[in-house]
Amino acid sequence: MNVPKYEIHEEPSQDRRPSMRVVDHPGEKDLTFFNETHFRHMLRVERMRTERSKKPFLLLLIDISSLMAKNQRQSVVSDIKTALLPSLREIDMRGWYHHHSTIGIIFTDISSEEGAFVDLIMHKIYDRFCEKLDQSWMKKIKISFHLFPETSSQSFNDETFNINLYPDMNGRNVGRIFSMAVKRTIDLLGSAFALLFFGPVFLAIAAAIKATSPGPVFFRQERVGLNGKRFFMLKFRSMKTNCDSAEHQKYIAKYICEQQNSAVEPGVFKLTNDSRITSVGAFLRQTSLDELPQLINVLTGEMSLVGPRPPIPYECDLYDIWHRRRLVSCKPGITGLWQVTGRSRTTFDEMVRLDLKYIRDWSLFLDIKILLMTPKAVVSGSGAL
Repeated sequence: MNVPKYEIHEEPSQDRRPSMRVVDHPGEKDLTFFNETHFRHMLRVERMRTERSKKPFLLLLIDISSLMAKNQRQSVVSDIKTALLPSLREIDMRGWYHHHSTIGIIFTDISSEEGAFVDLIMHKIYDRFCEKLDQSWMKKIKISFHLFPETSSQSFNDETFNINLYPDMNGRNVGRIFSMAVKRTIDLLGSAFALLFFGPVFLAIAAAIKATSPGPVFFRQERVGLNGKRFFMLKFRSMKTNCDSAEHQKYIAKYICEQQNSAVEPGVFKLTNDSRITSVGAFLRQTSLDELPQLINVLTGEMSLVGPRPPIPYECDLYDIWHRRRLVSCKPGITGLWQVTGRSRTTFDEMVRLDLKYIRDWSLFLDIKILLMTPKAVVSGSGAL
């Protein structure tokens, strides 16, 4: 039986992406998969394309690591590729998600009935494996599927992003192990020193809050952090207790979805003329002193001194697909690039672009630069902490 063989050919193109051409090799029964670097590049390209087109794709991962440890590697890979071939279309991209460990397949142009498509593909591959592979292998092969874009319920109600869809972004930190360790050390030492230094200020603010309004000193608010994991961010309470968040939700909806709306001040996530704010709270917000308890979140590892602003879950429900990238692979911070560049009073889309720029260009020097610029931004009122 003649089986088409897939090879990678570099061809001139406007975006310089490698293309895949079908080449018929009579007598060949093997498939040449993309290597790990190229496959992950194609996964990134498909993510970007989906962000624009809103057309979903399916990532199928076949973990064969248990087989590779005890069997002949070449024979195992060859048999699995041969079993897979009849279940795949020419437009489906296949390759190593993890080299000699996990095979990945990207199904593009899937049916609008995503659930039915996934069910069909899973059954076809499982049936083919049962038919063509040694039955002892079936208990050792792990198959998982991941749809992109993830729905809001998948991304935020289950607390974490499906990081399998973002190996390129998550992988950046692997090559920065030393730098990330230094960043964490700076966070620990910086937050500990700041808590000691601002200790008297903490006590004064706590006394002022208690003296002017009934209720707790701290306000705990659920936020979305690294890779979509939720945590409770601490702030000094600046509002009356038991306030309804409906008004703020409407305000945020206008800010994110109607960015040119004159009723919304660009770059401001807090309601400015809000009757729920106490007299002390107004001063705390104006001076950003209400943010000081977030140093505790930094100390516990939920936040960093520098990073993207952590959103409230109901904000994330309004995110476009590409907005979500600001929550992947980077801890949220007390201060960030968009707060200190003099561009904090900007549209939500521009704010996200600045967060993505920070994630893309991150370095220890950039963090230090932002930290040094933060006091000036707060004093001048140009920041948005």
